Amino acid sequence: MLFKVIHITTYDYDEAITHCHNIANLKPIEFLGQKLVNYSIEVTPTPSYIEEDIDFFKNIICRFSIEQPHKKLIVNSTSIVERNFDLQPDIYSSLIVKKTTVQDVINELKKGTEEMLSVHDFTLDSQFIKNISPEIKQYAEVSLQPNRNVFEGTNELMKRIFKDFTFDSNFSTIATPLDDVMKAKKGVCQDFAQISIACLRSVGLPARYVSGYIETLPPPGKEKLVGTDASHAWFSVYIPQFGWVDFDPTNDQIPKNQHITTSYGRDYFDVPPLKGVLYGSGNSKMKVSVDIRPA
Repeated sequence: MLFKVIHITTYDYDEAITHCHNIANLKPIEFLGQKLVNYSIEVTPTPSYIEEDIDFFKNIICRFSIEQPHKKLIVNSTSIVERNFDLQPDIYSSLIVKKTTVQDVINELKKGTEEMLSVHDFTLDSQFIKNISPEIKQYAEVSLQPNRNVFEGTNELMKRIFKDFTFDSNFSTIATPLDDVMKAKKGVCQDFAQISIACLRSVGLPARYVSGYIETLPPPGKEKLVGTDASHAWFSVYIPQFGWVDFDPTNDQIPKNQHITTSYGRDYFDVPPLKGVLYGSGNSKMKVSVDIRPA
């Protein structure tokens, strides 16, 4: 499937901003099953400095600076992405996936092989996922006992979160603690991904945050509305000798062709679509529009 993704972020400032430096994490990465056919990014006002770079997690980022007074910032990225889930390793037929338990993964981590050292960072506390509470660990252990198959246990955890938690876009913000999300059983895709990751790490498993997009299909007979899609988030668990396996707890599904990955990190803090520093005063308003449709 070939998709066109248009992501527009607009900032309106009450007072003129004299200088800003930003990092955009908007360019989809490539892997087996996802190919980036074309990509462009347009920033208004025109930056005095702009370049691509690779971050610690091997995501493609864009750094740019604006050194002229401005009261509006617009970042417009357009991607053409080809998705073919059939090219990815088959989770369901893999003997490794079928036999690997939670304890097996923990044992492999202790060996300190090159493979496991490469995922070690994803077992540690991160900016938004730290000091994991006993309540989260207890919730995790229902599905992730040491002798439980990792894939089956994680799949069950995903389904429980989908069932137990309510999607509520008015409940949380970026700064809402995970314990509050756990207690209220409410949040958005970012929260559900991070709760899942906290659960997995609480029992010693490597888990990472996945940032990207998901195509939202309109009801039968209805035309797709422009701008109704949004940035999305899900998570992955690592299975030694097989690799990362994605799960989407917001939609209770294994991500396939409708999921487009932009970046990976330990949590949202590592991979927001746009972050930066600015010099100025006053309030600002941000508007985000994302549209995904077949190309």
